[in-house]
Amino acid sequence: MFPKPKPALSQNTYAFESEPMVKPTGFREYDARWLFNKEINLMGVQALGMGLGALIAERGVKQEIVTGHDFRGYSASIKYALISGLMASGCKVHDIGLAVTPMAYFAQFDLDVPCVAMVTASHNDNGWTGVKMGANRPLTFGPDEMTRLKEIVLNADFKNKAGGSYQFHENFPARYIKDLTNRPKLKRKLKVVVACGNGTAGAFAPQVMEAIGCDVIPLDTELDHTFPKYNPNPEDLEMLHAIRDAVLAHKADVGLGFDGDGDRCGVVDNTGEEIFADKVGVMLARDMSAIHENAQFVVDVKSTGLFITDPVLQKQGAKTAYWKTGHSYMKRRTNELGALAGFEKSGHFFFNKPFGRGYDDGLVSAIAICEMLDRAPDKSMADLKNALPKTWSSPTMSPHCADEVKYGVVDAVVKHFEGLQKKGEPVTGQKIRDLVTVNGIRVTVEDGSWGLVRASSNKPELVVVVESPVSERRMRDMFEAVDKVLRTHPEVGEYNQKI
Repeated sequence: MFPKPKPALSQNTYAFESEPMVKPTGFREYDARWLFNKEINLMGVQALGMGLGALIAERGVKQEIVTGHDFRGYSASIKYALISGLMASGCKVHDIGLAVTPMAYFAQFDLDVPCVAMVTASHNDNGWTGVKMGANRPLTFGPDEMTRLKEIVLNADFKNKAGGSYQFHENFPARYIKDLTNRPKLKRKLKVVVACGNGTAGAFAPQVMEAIGCDVIPLDTELDHTFPKYNPNPEDLEMLHAIRDAVLAHKADVGLGFDGDGDRCGVVDNTGEEIFADKVGVMLARDMSAIHENAQFVVDVKSTGLFITDPVLQKQGAKTAYWKTGHSYMKRRTNELGALAGFEKSGHFFFNKPFGRGYDDGLVSAIAICEMLDRAPDKSMADLKNALPKTWSSPTMSPHCADEVKYGVVDAVVKHFEGLQKKGEPVTGQKIRDLVTVNGIRVTVEDGSWGLVRASSNKPELVVVVESPVSERRMRDMFEAVDKVLRTHPEVGEYNQKI
């Protein structure tokens, strides 16, 4: 018998080395994230592997799974603990070694394996670990699967059996890179800053972009799991500003920044201005819907209202549906609707055929951006951006809020704005035009200005985004209105960044 995991254990004790520790809050809506050794230990990761193997068997899926790990000092040891649990449950494990997350998704197709468990903390700070899982390619787990996995693991309801095995696939990255670069070279010679924040993508991104015909200027592409410059997160202004400086210094056509596990791509234009990922999505949607008639897109609730109001998208017959934030939600909805692509403000983009296989891959996004520029040889990235109707948008802002209380706070915020709408009371001096509550609450007033509050799915934080098609002042008014409501909840702490 394997012992039931404990929610907390003290380090440097007999119990810590002899019992599994798994903090329940680490099971998020669509993946798993813990602070290593504070919220989960290696025996806890082993329990997670046994639980995942049991869930795969319970769902009637062949017990065969791809694993890989990102470039953090502890990720390999966590992966091997996970593998030992998966093998104990009877799984055949295909290990692709050090990888970006989309390489593991690609391996499901390339090796014809139904399941995936990628060890990564994505863009979270050092100290965090996690696993992105799926058992129905190209999809990853959603709340139902994560809830069931949590039950199995915390109750030690394992169904271990003989028959597990292990296979390491040597030089697997070459297969992934070949697949990405098996395309006509760009006709236009683009000078591209490739920024990786010393994360995993640095091992692969420069050679992929060179192979499609780009003149690559590498920025922080050396692997260093201490992340000496900044956290590899293309939503953080620190990384975007470093890319801006490199673009201006080298007179590059575009700057592309990849997050810690390579499934997202951030963009800086040729003038050094950061383009938030939702605006990049509008630009790509314009490009793609010009080629494909009646294109369907899916975007998350944090994204710009331009997907609905842009006259070019309207003229080209493009249709857009707003959906829940989160890579698994977006991936699933894009798949369900058979959409050409899904765009998330965080930079997770999901391309279906002919552009991709439905999963999020920062390098596929980067290639799509370069091909868009290739199809507009007389336009710069800034030209394409400036052709969009003007809006004033905030970055994603995240005030601290403990995992145990954040959903309750969001529920209260939803009720507050629903109450205002019911009474006809104004927000920022205007009537509420629309409330979207598929994921937290998105409040839109009469002039199209809007504000969003939702709970982060992978960190102890809330998420706040605001936008106005009218002016910067109206954007700031909306932020002040939303923040005023949040400040009535003492559980809400300081922001990571603010406008």
